[in-house]
Amino acid sequence: MSEPRRLPLEAWGRAWLARLQAAADRTKVGRHAFEFLMFGIKQGWACLFGGAMVALLFLTHYFYPAHATLSRYDFLVLAAIAIQVAMLGFKLESFEELKVILAFHIVGTIMEIFKTSTGSWIYPEPSILHIAGVPLFSGFMYGSVGSYLARVWRIFDFRFTGYPPRWTTMVLGLAIYANFFTDHWGWDFRWAIYVAVGALYWRCSVWFKPDRKMHEMPMLIGFVLVAFFIWFAENIGTYSHAWLYPSQHQGWALVPISKIGSWLLLMIISFVMVSLVKKPVAIGAFANDVSVPERT
Repeated sequence: MSEPRRLPLEAWGRAWLARLQAAADRTKVGRHAFEFLMFGIKQGWACLFGGAMVALLFLTHYFYPAHATLSRYDFLVLAAIAIQVAMLGFKLESFEELKVILAFHIVGTIMEIFKTSTGSWIYPEPSILHIAGVPLFSGFMYGSVGSYLARVWRIFDFRFTGYPPRWTTMVLGLAIYANFFTDHWGWDFRWAIYVAVGALYWRCSVWFKPDRKMHEMPMLIGFVLVAFFIWFAENIGTYSHAWLYPSQHQGWALVPISKIGSWLLLMIISFVMVSLVKKPVAIGAFANDVSVPERT
């Protein structure tokens, strides 16, 4: 995947971090602290599109004019497009990453149309830019997951050990996506799918580089952690009344913790789709992988 050209602001940030790194290198504690700092900075940078969307949901809930000619949902659609165009224009995202976002938008919108038709959740506000009652901004929420995964893969220079054959992950992804539909007709195989996820990924680890060293994390733990943070973001979304579950019609309540399982399965689909654009590479495949690895 091509590396977007760096902007002057990004170059300035890298220069500032280089000075901070030089100061941190004076002590062992400083080096570890800087590695941790870079992990947080890179995670935030990878979440740029998703973070902007969540912020818009929250801010428009409180500050968007109630009687504006343009509905809040339609404003969110236009704002999401503007953010995407800006990220491409400022070289903060590549066209390859845009392809992933568009694929997520299509896959997510199709599922949204089906799920809302069965009453799984609703969009309580009016809009013009919608398909079958599903506002188009919802697809960008799925796209933000794809954006995060594509960006974090590149920014952290992902490498893998024990990665399963890609054809098995594609079959798994298709089975998960199908189950999101079939469970409404009584054919719910999610527990069998959980077992399959464990069987495929239990020996797989992702290696990532916050700064200088490669660190290892079991893939299953990584999936669960990202699913938890998506669930947290979903609570912000429902709190802002962007969409509502049946249990929230009479007043906001925490999204059921069981939804983390659903987001975990969606994460698998997301990761498989990104892997079709960015081929998983084994640790040690390149000369720069010789840095001393540390377990995370």
